[in-house]
Amino acid sequence: MGIDVSETRERQRRARLGRLAVILTPVAVWLWYRIAVGDPVSPGWPKLPADAMFWLPGILLIVMLGLVLVLPMVGNGRSPHTIFLPEQLEFGFEGVKGMANTTAEVRRTLDVFLNHERFRTELGGTPRRGVLFEGPPGTGKTHMAKAMAKEAGVPFLYVSSTAFQSMWYGATARKIRTYFRDLRKVARREGGAIGFIEEIDAIGTRRGSLGFSAMPTTSIFGARRIEPSAIAQGTGGVVNELLIQMQSFDQPSRIDRMRNAVIRYVNRYLPEHRTLKTRPATFANVLLIGATNRADSLDPALLRPGRFDRILTFDLPSRADRRELIDLFLERRAHVPDLDDDAARDALAATTMGYTPAALERLFDEALLVAMRDGRGRLAADDVRQAQMEVEIGLPAPVEYTEDDRRRIATHEAGHTTVAYLSGTRRLEVLSIIKRKESLGLLAHRDEEERFTRTESEMKALLQIAMGGMVAEEVFFGEAGTGPAGDLAAATRLAADMVGSFGLGGTLISFRALDPGIAGGNLVARVLGDPTARKVVDRLLKDAKHEATRLLADHRHLVEALRDALLDREELMERDILEVLREAEARRIAKQDNVLVDLRERPAPSPDDRIQILPVDAP
Repeated sequence: MGIDVSETRERQRRARLGRLAVILTPVAVWLWYRIAVGDPVSPGWPKLPADAMFWLPGILLIVMLGLVLVLPMVGNGRSPHTIFLPEQLEFGFEGVKGMANTTAEVRRTLDVFLNHERFRTELGGTPRRGVLFEGPPGTGKTHMAKAMAKEAGVPFLYVSSTAFQSMWYGATARKIRTYFRDLRKVARREGGAIGFIEEIDAIGTRRGSLGFSAMPTTSIFGARRIEPSAIAQGTGGVVNELLIQMQSFDQPSRIDRMRNAVIRYVNRYLPEHRTLKTRPATFANVLLIGATNRADSLDPALLRPGRFDRILTFDLPSRADRRELIDLFLERRAHVPDLDDDAARDALAATTMGYTPAALERLFDEALLVAMRDGRGRLAADDVRQAQMEVEIGLPAPVEYTEDDRRRIATHEAGHTTVAYLSGTRRLEVLSIIKRKESLGLLAHRDEEERFTRTESEMKALLQIAMGGMVAEEVFFGEAGTGPAGDLAAATRLAADMVGSFGLGGTLISFRALDPGIAGGNLVARVLGDPTARKVVDRLLKDAKHEATRLLADHRHLVEALRDALLDREELMERDILEVLREAEARRIAKQDNVLVDLRERPAPSPDDRIQILPVDAP
């Protein structure tokens, strides 16, 4: 813990003991006086007059009615936060894995927070009062904030921004004011405090972004009420209150305001050279953390220096970060010894690209459930793959396929797999004809290595893979059915991106220049709405289909091998897929090598048997 925080806490503790002594000393003197004069104080109920049974019930009824009317109004102004003491928090920075860069910056912020006096007085700086955590859901923003409070040894005041909202007019602003007042109060008492507002975009949305305002509709006991459906999250009044409170960390406490008011009153009767000095506001060592996954929707005034001084982005974990997280999660869960091997864990890290820490932890919990369903007490790598399919695609939903449907689906998926295998850039993970959600079959594949960019040839290979199912149906059945619908949609989106965004369609004009914040669906609509761009998209798709047709025509044996394996086993994992493909290649080579060749000596050919070499232009 920082020196400044410790000194402030000890100073406040001694001050509290002094105030307690001042309060209890007169009470103790009076009690000892009563004992000395022979009239000690004896506990018990007060003596009531004889007629109290007639008027006391009426008084109690009036008091109860008053409480029923007043307490709801008083409660609407209370802060909805929950306070956690350091010993109630489970992990410090030792429990934060998979975000090394972010943790380093958080440590620097925490060092200033813990040594704020030195930073202010000796170095002349202004400590950070607000930090914004932004990033996708599940990337560890709340976990990091709790770790900061645990590491600092100060109270942690957690609140969800939606808890501030109230149907009573003005109650939302009062709750925000109360929260910041309690934050300052706790910080002065404990030497520091960390406040955390979850999903702050619910009350900090950009002003002027809503087209309506919430109007009071009824009056109940003199209080204006708003219909819940008309509550506008992040309206100007609420945002303004939040902006003001973020500038109020150094407001004087109530006792200081009362003391200064008395001093100012006395100074009215004193000459100028004898006036008393008012007490300046005590510094409140507060660090406010806001968390959001929609930082672009926040009001710009919140993001300026002095409010949120620093914005920390929580990205999806990299492969190395995921490996750290896998080590952490497997340490707490029962698993087979095979998963202690570095290669096995590296493989898990490679297959979970795009997973957040929360999603990765949930994946291992689902894998444990898979193991329990099979009657095993420890999870294995296959359980993780099975859980991954259930989480990403859905639970298996076995259906009774007709023999024709079953064969067509197996051929379709075998076509995708063959083209993906021949592309040489994809890692084949799962091949299945088991129905899951809307998918009758699937091929799960990914990059051989974790990539953040793609080349034109790689995107064209993805188009060819998407066309592989349709081409396989045409090659083996003479026509395609409804199966390629999803493949064509995905291929069209990718081709539209190539033409309208990546400059890979023969033109360098970007359709995103019309609207930098354009979403993928709108981009596809704009590209397909342009006649020239639409023709380019169609050409890319037809070229991809032509190439897929050539590949499958030259490698029918691979499609047939995969199809037969699927019809037999219904689902193939990575090693099974490669085994089927390699066996098919080996059989084809062996068949070619076993062609009989007649090596017996033949008589010399007669002139009539010799081959005639004709000129190229001969008829």
